[in-house]
Amino acid sequence: MPIALHYGLTVLIWGLTWTAIRLQVETAAVDLAVFYRFVMASVVALGVLALLRRLPRLSLRQHGWLVLQGLTLYSINFLLIYRAAETMTSGLLAVVFSLAALFNAFNGWVILRLRPTRRLYPAVALGVTGVALLFWHDLSLGNATLSSLLFAMAGTFWFSLGNLISVKVRMAEVPLLPGNAWAMVYGAVFLGGWCLVQGVEWVVPTSTTFWGATAFLAIPGSIVAFYCYITVIQTLGADKAGYATVLFPVVALSVSTWLEGFEWTTPAIAGAALALLGNWVLFRKSP
Repeated sequence: MPIALHYGLTVLIWGLTWTAIRLQVETAAVDLAVFYRFVMASVVALGVLALLRRLPRLSLRQHGWLVLQGLTLYSINFLLIYRAAETMTSGLLAVVFSLAALFNAFNGWVILRLRPTRRLYPAVALGVTGVALLFWHDLSLGNATLSSLLFAMAGTFWFSLGNLISVKVRMAEVPLLPGNAWAMVYGAVFLGGWCLVQGVEWVVPTSTTFWGATAFLAIPGSIVAFYCYITVIQTLGADKAGYATVLFPVVALSVSTWLEGFEWTTPAIAGAALALLGNWVLFRKSP
């Protein structure tokens, strides 16, 4: 499958997950909702691979890297981002999370000594400005606390570390699909332990809406999207892959137009155009 299709699927699916997350957390505690998501994802992923006999033996060292991947991509980052969302408008959260490409470039330079492409900075400047314009009305409300900003920044930074760890997982010669499945298992184990420590009330929601949203978040939103996203990281680099976080708010608001009657104001249209322009700047072919 062409790498452009991996990138496009990542943006499309993660854009759709915004609505699914909102439906999920309306009927369950946030920590428990994330736990159910990755329990389902890991069970489905491991089950399918076991049936296909595509679960190779991995060394302790390889599992060690997968534990780190599970902590950074499939558990702690979600807890931090969801904490931020409790007292921060979705627009401001989207703007902060769209900085993931810069975090990826910084972490890649510090950890892996990888120099980011020069096109990254103008592309991210266009993209972040575009996301801010998309949520201009939301941002004007100014609903955010210092703690929510810190949670959002920490969640984005932690997500970025997971991007770099996925590169180390590849260097450790871990097959992508089995590696993702085991990393989700470790993420779910951590989330379960966290729920116990926090004294979360263990309930099993009976709502079909909740389980439908959870299934979407687990299978397309986690198994498929993270497979595509990590493939993009390993092919194009973490800095370019991170630009997907700029584009999926555009998809999310497009869905909101259909489901919730979101109105495309002049700033919103300009913001979407800038986000797409930043994508073109980053990926255009050199003359």
